[in-house]
Amino acid sequence: MKVTAVLPAYNAEKTIAKTYEAIPKSHVQEIILVDDASTDSTVKEAYKISDLIVIIHKKNLGYGGNQKTCYTEALKRGADIVIMIHPDFQYDPSYVPKMIEPIKNNTADMVMGSRFLNQDPRKFNMPSWRYWGNRFLTTLQNARLGTQLSEGHSGYRAYSKMLLENIQYQKFSDNFVFDSEMLVAVADKGYRIQEVQIPTRYAQESSSISFSASVRYGFSTIKSLLPQSKQAR
Repeated sequence: MKVTAVLPAYNAEKTIAKTYEAIPKSHVQEIILVDDASTDSTVKEAYKISDLIVIIHKKNLGYGGNQKTCYTEALKRGADIVIMIHPDFQYDPSYVPKMIEPIKNNTADMVMGSRFLNQDPRKFNMPSWRYWGNRFLTTLQNARLGTQLSEGHSGYRAYSKMLLENIQYQKFSDNFVFDSEMLVAVADKGYRIQEVQIPTRYAQESSSISFSASVRYGFSTIKSLLPQSKQAR
């Protein structure tokens, strides 16, 4: 099975090389970085990596818009499993084997890395407001979707080819709520979701949305759970 790692990048010049080097190449056959019109030297640093496939957005399309390009390009190039790794090094690339194993074994169609599974991320510097916001939204998602997720808002995700080909993700939002809309669509279609425990990382060079942006994301996530939001599923 061809495993493709996709890196949705925006102003990640300081961490691209570190992220790339940490990806276990024995488990990943291809790595694609999509730059979302960065204003720093992200593209320059990406081109220094000889076997990294680099795709450039001429204008900023947003986090969701970046993922759309990532998944479409990976499928076009024959991926059987696609795993998203943030190039800001917030999520540990060494967990790739654990993340893709359930899909390889045909026990899951989607795998989410969880910072909440069997651990308290506040012990690893997750801000309290982010912790409780995550808990609240995940509780709402579980109630609406009939799931039992420990975390519904991790950006560390792996998908099967079959799932990506049958979810109309191009219709989802171009901003951060893309992840929430994807989760709702996957659950509504009855695809199998598993979680893998991952460490919590908060470093200065890692990107993080602001409090105000998080509030907007929260309201958008709640809206994604409403019945009228099923247009893309």
